[in-house]
Amino acid sequence: MATVDIRDNLLGISWVDSSWIPILNSGSVLDYFSERSNPFYDRTCNNEVVKMQRLTLEHLNQMVGIEYILLHAQEPILFIIRKQQRQSPAQVIPLADYYIIAGVIYQAPDLGSVINSRVLTAVHGIQSAFEEAMSYCRYHPSKGYWWHFKDHEEQDKAKPKPKRKEEPSSIFQRQRVDALLVDLRQKFPPKFVQQKSGEKPVPVDQTKKEAEPVPETVKSEEKETTKNVQQTVSTKGPPEKRMRIQ
Repeated sequence: MATVDIRDNLLGISWVDSSWIPILNSGSVLDYFSERSNPFYDRTCNNEVVKMQRLTLEHLNQMVGIEYILLHAQEPILFIIRKQQRQSPAQVIPLADYYIIAGVIYQAPDLGSVINSRVLTAVHGIQSAFEEAMSYCRYHPSKGYWWHFKDHEEQDKAKPKPKRKEEPSSIFQRQRVDALLVDLRQKFPPKFVQQKSGEKPVPVDQTKKEAEPVPETVKSEEKETTKNVQQTVSTKGPPEKRMRIQ
């Protein structure tokens, strides 16, 4: 990836030397601007030649090339310096303007940079609006497209939801369910039965054994009943004889 020189784009940087701020005025502002650490200053300009030859700034009008002049001054807070190409004593071409606010030097943007920045800002805002609008769009095959905003969600949460009435089952449903339950009971009989509420479930086999009497006990009971009948008959004795009437 190619590296970008800092001189290719000077609109995003600034420069300041705090030692010059207390003595900054219209006479010293060009010397302040011509500091070697200032990235906005061109070393090949005519101001550097005049400075090295110890001439006055009036000699700039007689030279040809790049020069810096003080365009506007509002001491002690604001100074505007212009970079221009001098072609003759009466003809110059402005190249760039620099403004100094409280000792901090900035490059003034040109018209193309201003328009480009404003267009990018507008496009970014429009793109963000479209993205936010698309986040509220919903689609369902049965309903189609609709908008679902966050305000609607809050309103829906605030509204009490009506309770749905349970629809009664039909006769066909009840009979059909009963038949299915009986069929399942026959196929899969229960293994445990709870005779009373609160009691532990008891296996079905154990309940059947308790319900059916043991055959030996039944026979003993039958014998006891027959003995009792015979005893009652023996205590009564033979039947009385009745006189025949001729």
